[in-house]
Amino acid sequence: METYEFTIDAASTDIGTRLDKYLTEQIPDQSRSYIQKLLDDNFITVNGKSAKSNYKLRAGDTITVEIPEAEELDIEPENIPLDIVYEDDDIIVINKPKGMVVHPAPGHTSGTLVNALMYHCKDSLSSINGVLRPGIVHRIDMDTTGLLVACKSDQAHRVLSDKFKVHDIHRVYTAIVYNQFATDEGTINKPIARHKTDRKKMAIDPNGRHAVTHYRVIERLKQNFSLVECELETGRTHQIRVHMQYLGFPLVGDYLYNPDMEYIHRQALHSWKLSFIHPITKEPMEFTAELPKDMKKILI
Repeated sequence: METYEFTIDAASTDIGTRLDKYLTEQIPDQSRSYIQKLLDDNFITVNGKSAKSNYKLRAGDTITVEIPEAEELDIEPENIPLDIVYEDDDIIVINKPKGMVVHPAPGHTSGTLVNALMYHCKDSLSSINGVLRPGIVHRIDMDTTGLLVACKSDQAHRVLSDKFKVHDIHRVYTAIVYNQFATDEGTINKPIARHKTDRKKMAIDPNGRHAVTHYRVIERLKQNFSLVECELETGRTHQIRVHMQYLGFPLVGDYLYNPDMEYIHRQALHSWKLSFIHPITKEPMEFTAELPKDMKKILI
């Protein structure tokens, strides 16, 4: 069971905010309806007592959230071809195609990277994240292509999870965005939270989670596009997509943040470089993945 605890201090701008709204912003991986269900089922308390969704926060409140283990789903191994960049007894690095979800969820239990890994690795996947996310230490969006690492041993999983927490895994993405930059590089340091009205989106929010993206212009393209390299210092949901839109450079093809499908039918975002210290051997590891064909076509 995962547990969160929040305290509302006297100077907080969240005083007077509805409890369900506050928690949805603080725990962006969970929907407001799920937070409300947790409240109804007494998995959330305020000052040790059960509370309703419409409770208005007060100075000094201590909120405890317990998220129960996910219900076990019938996740089956599937013989789905994988583009394996590297594999040993402890880790496996995959070049993920567009359209592949990383791990199963209720209503989406097949065709995922986890299904494919279960078939390929058999019983050699770490068990730390349970039946829904065996081996998975980080994610990329369904329609983002490129590199991610999964773990085959529990020891490797624990080490890499700790490295992600302290931002010791280097992830560099290539993106094609609208408009052309006046400067060649920069840093976006803007907190991100769940969008207040559209739950599918994330948004810049002063009360959101710390989020930092470093970017570098690779090439200024025709048709008023730019090819940029983005390195994540943090790993928030939709971070690059939200940060680029905020700057005025939305990703080409991004159906959520810039609904224009003229050039490509997904966000033009590719995880092209992944580097870290091997969790067991301690050797430096660096992997790259060539830009996919649909993004290359935009560059012509």
